[in-house]
Amino acid sequence: MPRLETEPSGRFVLRIDAELHAALRTAAAAASLSLNEYVARKLATPGGNVSGAAPEAIANAARVASGALAGVAAFGSWTRGSLAESSDVDLLIVLDETRPIDRDLYRMWDEQPLTWEGHPVEPHFVHLPASGSAVSSVWAEVAVGGIVLFEREFAISRQLVAIRELIAAGRIVRRTIHGQPYWVEAA
Repeated sequence: MPRLETEPSGRFVLRIDAELHAALRTAAAAASLSLNEYVARKLATPGGNVSGAAPEAIANAARVASGALAGVAAFGSWTRGSLAESSDVDLLIVLDETRPIDRDLYRMWDEQPLTWEGHPVEPHFVHLPASGSAVSSVWAEVAVGGIVLFEREFAISRQLVAIRELIAAGRIVRRTIHGQPYWVEAA
């Protein structure tokens, strides 16, 4: 049967820097995989397209979530570039509704604690907020200064856009008490 013009061939050519190509070939050989198989697996893996400590953090979140990982976002002082020596790196770990949020998640995380640029990584497990629910302070903080590291189906990004629209419209506002931010609905 002839192939339709709109049907993908399954082949893809990508021109990349020679140093990156060499690094990918080396990594593929170390994993005993062809270059194509290595790149395909890397792109399909949560965190496969991020660098630094992010892939390890995403992999740990995926391990703990056991198939229920919807996304991961960094927020707080690390994303603002204001880490103090005693700071941690905050990660919002979004789970789908199939996985309840309980103390076991934190215990499993603590079995393989992570550091990021010498700072401990602190997980914050959440579900996506229900439609029409009040915006929590943690979600508002991520909306203002978070970096989405991994997500499925843009669910986190869409949520953050909706929250930023509420902030821009003045419907929720940031307050600070004892140096800690919190968010409330505008009066």
